[in-house]
Amino acid sequence: MSCFSRPFASPARLLFGGLLALSLPATSLAALPLPADGKAALHMQGSNTIGDKLGPALVSGLLEKEGFSKVRIENSGENEQRVTGFDARGRLVSIEVAAHGSGTGFVALGNDRAELAASSRPIKDSEAASLARLGDLKSPEGEQVIAIDGLAVILHPSNPLAALSVAQLARVFAGEVKTWEELGGRGGAIHLYARDDNSGTWDTFKELVLANQGKSLAAGAQRFESSVKLSDAVSQDPQGIGFIGLPYIRQARPLAISAGDSQPMLPSTELVATEDYPLSRRLFLYMKPGEGNPWAQELVRFAHSPRGQEIVAHSGFIAQTVKAMKVEAHGEMPDSYRELVSNAQRLAVNFRFAEGSAELDNKALRDLRRVLRYLRDNDKLMSQVALVGFGDPKHEDRDRTLLLSKLRAMAVQRELVKGGVLVRSIDGLGDALPVAANDGEDGRRKNRRVEVWVY
Repeated sequence: MSCFSRPFASPARLLFGGLLALSLPATSLAALPLPADGKAALHMQGSNTIGDKLGPALVSGLLEKEGFSKVRIENSGENEQRVTGFDARGRLVSIEVAAHGSGTGFVALGNDRAELAASSRPIKDSEAASLARLGDLKSPEGEQVIAIDGLAVILHPSNPLAALSVAQLARVFAGEVKTWEELGGRGGAIHLYARDDNSGTWDTFKELVLANQGKSLAAGAQRFESSVKLSDAVSQDPQGIGFIGLPYIRQARPLAISAGDSQPMLPSTELVATEDYPLSRRLFLYMKPGEGNPWAQELVRFAHSPRGQEIVAHSGFIAQTVKAMKVEAHGEMPDSYRELVSNAQRLAVNFRFAEGSAELDNKALRDLRRVLRYLRDNDKLMSQVALVGFGDPKHEDRDRTLLLSKLRAMAVQRELVKGGVLVRSIDGLGDALPVAANDGEDGRRKNRRVEVWVY
C-alpha cells in the first residue's frame, strides 16, 4: 500500500513517498517478465568503474533479495559479465553487464542494445539531445546517482609531506616534478605507483587529476593490478607515492588534497560523501523515463535501498548514507560559520544546484528523503537544523552570489518544512569557503551548495 493510502500519514512520510514516486514508477518483481526466448531480461552497458564489480554485485543482490536461487556471476566476454539465477519455478533469468566505457552506455541506449547506461560522469548535453526520443534523461527519473567514488593519494608513513594541490599532483604523476625536494619535502627521486589500465581506480584518477590538467601518466610509473599490492608497496617505499580506493589505504599514509582555493582535505568517508573532497565524483545509472524496462526500474530502486547502499560500500565506493560529523575550525571561516563549528555537527550530505539557479538537482531530491529520515530517526525535527548556502563567483557580482547562496538555503528549507521540519536558522555566505577551483564548471558546481548542520 502506498503512503498516500494511509489515512494518518505524517508530512515527512508523505514527502518520502512523493519523492519516490517522482523518481521511479511503482513496480513489483512479481510482475517482472521473464523472457520466454531465453534472452537477457536486462542489459547494462557503460562505465568500467561501475560495470567491473558494482553493477554485477547490485544485480546479484537484487536477485537474492527477491528469492532467486543459485545466483552466480560469470564472464561472458572481455569486460562483460552475465548474472543468472532461478526463480521458485526453476525458470532461468539472466542479466548482462558490459563495461566498455561511459560513452558506450549512451550509444547502447540509443541503439536499443541496453536499458541501463552506467556512467562515471554526468550525461553530456549532446548525448541527452541525441537520445531525446527516449525522454528527458536529465530528469529525476532518467538520471540516478547510485554511489560516490573517491580516491586516496598515499605515501610512506615516514614521508613528512602534508598536502598537495590537484595541479601539483598532476605534475608529479606526469613526471614533471621528479624529486620530493621540489615539493618542499625530502627523500630524493619520486617513485610513482599507479593502477593498471583496466582499473576503474585508474579511470577515476586519470579523469579527475591528469586529464583535468592536460597531463598523461609518466612512462616510468609502476603499474599494479592489485590495490592491496600497490598500497603495500608504497607503505614500504619511503620515496613512493600512489593512488588507491579508500578501503585500501592499509599501512600507508593518506595525503591531504586541495583544489583551487580550497583548504587541503584528507580523504575521509564523510568528505567524499559530501563531494567536497577534490578526488570524488558521482556514479550514475541512466534509463528511459516513463514505463521503460521494469527490471531496470527495480534494479535502480534496489540500488537506492539500504541493502543496495551496503553493497555500494562493500564494493569499495561511498554509500549515500547521512550521518553527522564534527568539523575542525580554521582561520578563514566567517564568524557565523565558526559558531556552527563550535556548537553543531555537519551532516555528510550537500545539496547542489545548477548555475544561477536555486533549483535542486536530481541527487538532492533523493538526499532530501535521506536527510528527513535522519532527522526523524534522531529526533531533530524541531529547531535543531541550520542551513548554510554557498555560491561561485563566476559573474563577479558578489551581491548576486550572496543572494543566490541564501536563496538556495531557502529552497532546501521549503522542502524540509514540507517534511515537518522546523528549521532553526538559514544563512548565505556567497563564495566563501570554496571546496573546489572556480576556473571550470565542475569546480563551480561543487561550490554551489547548501550544507546541513544539526544541534
